[in-house]
Amino acid sequence: MTSYHSQFNSESNKLIGNLALLPLRTQYKGPAPKTTDDQDIIDEALYYFKANVFFKSYEVKGSGDRVMIYLTLYISECLKKLQRCPSRIEAQKSLATLAVSSFDIPGDPGFPLSAFLTKPSNRAEADQMRQYFTQLRQEMGQRLVEKVFYPDEKPSKWWICFTKRRFMDKSLSGPGK
Repeated sequence: MTSYHSQFNSESNKLIGNLALLPLRTQYKGPAPKTTDDQDIIDEALYYFKANVFFKSYEVKGSGDRVMIYLTLYISECLKKLQRCPSRIEAQKSLATLAVSSFDIPGDPGFPLSAFLTKPSNRAEADQMRQYFTQLRQEMGQRLVEKVFYPDEKPSKWWICFTKRRFMDKSLSGPGK
């Protein structure tokens, strides 16, 4: 069985390293261009998360897949946080904090996706990549809370049951975290 790949692989978007700078439907500031399309990479990552999380390997077919891999791992981290949140408001606060907290980017020693993402070539590119990841994380956190806590005020067991799954046997948080 094959994994699901991004529809944004064929687009000619600006690259940061070998990561596509894809347009987002977002109100958060960052380097990603804004779009009004019905679906962006965040919607796609949420849609394919439950299927892709079961794969131990993932064949990268383009720069959009690299963003999808990062977002899938980030969703897993978010779900670990959400399982301890009793309400929607607390979940929003928790994921907002997680989005802006310190994290590794390609080139840092603790970054788990070094095999897939090339490190930025200079300091300006590294800053832009960090801003892009922050923008992706903020928007993903907001949309994930809407999915996990819909329609109740408690987390959906159909999302939380994926907290123990490890996509590609990797995690954005280090071992033991």
